[in-house]
Amino acid sequence: MLHLGHVSGGYDGMPVIEDVCFSVSKGEFFGILGPNGSGKTTLLKMISGLIACTDGSIQLNNKDITDFSRKELARKMAVLPQLSAHAFSYTVRETVALGRYAHNLGLFQSWTSKDEKVLQMVMEQTNITRFQHDSVQQLSGGEQQRVFLAQALAQQPEILLLDEPTNHLDLAYQKDLLDLLKKGAKQQGLTVISIFHDLNLASLYCDRLLLIDEGRTRALHTPDGVLTEALVKEVYQTEVKKHPHPEIAKPQMHLIPADMFSADVKIDASMLNVKQEHITLTSPIPLRTLSSGVCGAGIGWNSYFVNRQVSKDYDCSDPEHEMRNYLEKNEFDASRTVGMMTAVQLEDVAYGLWGKDHVSLFTVVTAGVGNATDSTRTTGTHRQGVPGTINIWLFVNGRLTEEAFIQAIMTATEAKTKTLMELGITDSETNTIATGTSTDSILVAATGKGPLLSYAGSATKLGQLIGKSVYRETKRAIQRSQGLM
Repeated sequence: MLHLGHVSGGYDGMPVIEDVCFSVSKGEFFGILGPNGSGKTTLLKMISGLIACTDGSIQLNNKDITDFSRKELARKMAVLPQLSAHAFSYTVRETVALGRYAHNLGLFQSWTSKDEKVLQMVMEQTNITRFQHDSVQQLSGGEQQRVFLAQALAQQPEILLLDEPTNHLDLAYQKDLLDLLKKGAKQQGLTVISIFHDLNLASLYCDRLLLIDEGRTRALHTPDGVLTEALVKEVYQTEVKKHPHPEIAKPQMHLIPADMFSADVKIDASMLNVKQEHITLTSPIPLRTLSSGVCGAGIGWNSYFVNRQVSKDYDCSDPEHEMRNYLEKNEFDASRTVGMMTAVQLEDVAYGLWGKDHVSLFTVVTAGVGNATDSTRTTGTHRQGVPGTINIWLFVNGRLTEEAFIQAIMTATEAKTKTLMELGITDSETNTIATGTSTDSILVAATGKGPLLSYAGSATKLGQLIGKSVYRETKRAIQRSQGLM
């Protein structure tokens, strides 16, 4: 539909855009990224025909845009500029109606039934019909942006060009506007080309991205292909970390601020508090965590860690809600707490600080095996009311990669199973060696200080510490619960 072939251009003979090539298809949502001064707005003006190319060509449906009259081009392309102050106090209806100018014939404007139909349709699409008789100047920034989008849509263009359309809009208006544009691209075949400063919004809504720097193409691909840590760091001169969006298959880039905690922190037994009702550990800084706890499950940042003792016949339809109430009642911030439950006696806890060659790990285990199971054979029919659950906490004094978090859980699980095998713990249903209990939980937490620990498999120092500590502390906790120590 739109093709740019080796396009160069700028102002007063000074090149801003140099040798840019790309094509955009019908119905595509195409994003343009780049730091300030990279040439994004200049490129958009060249596409719209406001600035002529000094080299190369821009073609729309195989026809050079210079061969279109201004009105012809306006029927093909519409521009939604950055939101700015407006001197004339037109009504919303009058403002949107200006978009039909490109379709007027002859010297004198004549308003037709088709014009009215289009006007009503775009006001309905952008949800501005209810204040069509209000002055544009009376509206909020988000409402004004929808008015000017409706004006652009009233042109019934094939291509909509936008220059930072979400600038100065709050979160809800940003989402509403971009949802509307995405819907138009998907359902009506509208081609959207937009400049973005926000890399994450561009990633969420765009099919492809063009990253330009100093007027030249640096990358042209899907969001995953363009938004890489190395490329963003090079072009924007800032540190970022790339993570997938939690709900959809799009990358999100996270800024890394200056270190807020300069002092090293070491998690050890001095931070552990063992009571009959619960075991707690409070960290002076938030720890990066991966957990299967009742609260704080998944990946997060947490400062409080609670292993709560419950009765052997505990039964609740919403344990997470009940656990949150318990935490708040005991003055723990549930939003920053990993919370677990166990029916075993907490005085049987086993813990220790393990270290090797500048790598250290604080391991805490509570363990009961009355409901031990063999996960390879169990059918879920076990004795009720028998205390069980093996809860493992691993506090790593260091920085962990995502691979290391996952490998830490694998290594700990292997060590736990080895312990059960050596102690001869069996599944009461199958009479085979147990692999765990039906309610086991695990936590891996890292201080983010000290050495970077990329892996936690058995071949690494960290993995060896995890394996030995989980084996030893789990064994001690089980033997204590059985009255053997």
